[in-house]
Amino acid sequence: MRRARAWCAAFAGLVAGCGSLAPSFERPPAPVAASFPASTGEAADVPAASIAWRDFYAHDPVLEGLVGQALQGNRDLRLAVLAIEQARAQWQIQRASQVPTVNASGIATRQTDSSGGITDAFLAGFTVPSFELDFFGRVANLSDAARAQYLATEEARKTVQIALVASVANGYLALRADEEALALTQRTLASRQASLQLTKLRFDNGVASAIDVAQATTLVEGARVAHAALKRQKAQDESLLVLLVGAPIAFPLPAARTLATSFVGGDVPAGLPSELLANRPDIRQAEQQLRAATANIGAARAAFFPRITLTASAGVASGDLFDLFKPGTLAWAFSPQIVLPIFDGGRNQANLEVAQAQQAIAIAQYERAIQTAFREVADALAGRATLGEQFEAQLALVQAESARMTLAELRYKSGIANYLDLLDAQRSLFVAQLGAVQVRLAQLQNRVTLYKVLGGGWSEADGR
Repeated sequence: MRRARAWCAAFAGLVAGCGSLAPSFERPPAPVAASFPASTGEAADVPAASIAWRDFYAHDPVLEGLVGQALQGNRDLRLAVLAIEQARAQWQIQRASQVPTVNASGIATRQTDSSGGITDAFLAGFTVPSFELDFFGRVANLSDAARAQYLATEEARKTVQIALVASVANGYLALRADEEALALTQRTLASRQASLQLTKLRFDNGVASAIDVAQATTLVEGARVAHAALKRQKAQDESLLVLLVGAPIAFPLPAARTLATSFVGGDVPAGLPSELLANRPDIRQAEQQLRAATANIGAARAAFFPRITLTASAGVASGDLFDLFKPGTLAWAFSPQIVLPIFDGGRNQANLEVAQAQQAIAIAQYERAIQTAFREVADALAGRATLGEQFEAQLALVQAESARMTLAELRYKSGIANYLDLLDAQRSLFVAQLGAVQVRLAQLQNRVTLYKVLGGGWSEADGR
């Protein structure tokens, strides 16, 4: 009994003294500034990641419905979900290596002996095939690496959802902008056609010149060109929206407010760059991949040490099948094996160097993910700081060009100005009006982008 206790104590001490050979995980410092440009540099009271997309887009039921459809039917998101299932299964396979496998088995053999006689043998029982005693953490580190990869795929799915929600919103806004610009172009085309008819009538009566007719025709054809281009752009944006949603959409969509009066979300506070570490799933994904690479170093180091495996069986054995379960047929076998690497041509060292290089790559990818996130937020904040001012200036330009065209029309009818002045004023007004649509679209899409790059579009409140 004392000897058995001593062996148990020695075994426990050996296990406790070895453990994992993986280096301790340390999150690299964020290689970015302490605050964003064009930001207050204060922590956000309500981070974007905590705002559910249904709340952010609640102002527009049509958009909310399209996003909901996309989360159900988009194939990219479906692939991300399936990748999670695959990674989870791979982790479970690796985790199963940490516990013994027990099999029920039955064996029947018939062979000849040296005298030419035939001998039968029957065995039935349970076997434990080649279970590794994980003294140096090789199996545990492989399981940790598989778990980290599984968690990385979870974060990848969240990243795909965030991008999908933003893509649907931006595609929807682009389609609304196409509709508004197309309506503007149709009105402009109708107005220019009426002006052309009037100019031809004036020419027939000797009031206008041939060049006036040619210039009016040029404006009409220019409007036709813009109209055709916008129709093509609208059709392409509809196709993109169908692809994102993953299901047919009944076009035209229900009527909505114009872009000039639309409202998307609110001014989401940027917070601090350090908050991105918790709010951006792509950064968390890179961190999990770094954890997996760190665990793989431990598995590679363990390959330099002895590997101990146990094979055991217990059951009954007999030379006669009918006597197999009679008393006295109990049989067992216990086969420990130890393998100590002596010479492998440098394979283990090369595997360790590969694991260390993969960790260095994972560190660089983690830092790049942080820097990319910082730049995306900085760009969105720059847009928020300037697009509002640009939109107001664009509206003022539209008003000025509208007044200019009114005056040019009065001067032309009074004979004070020539027709070229009127045509130039009409052309400038049309360009300014289209510009207002595009600037407003950029302003709304910038709000969507800021919400996205701050981690918005996925949260526990979404219910997945």
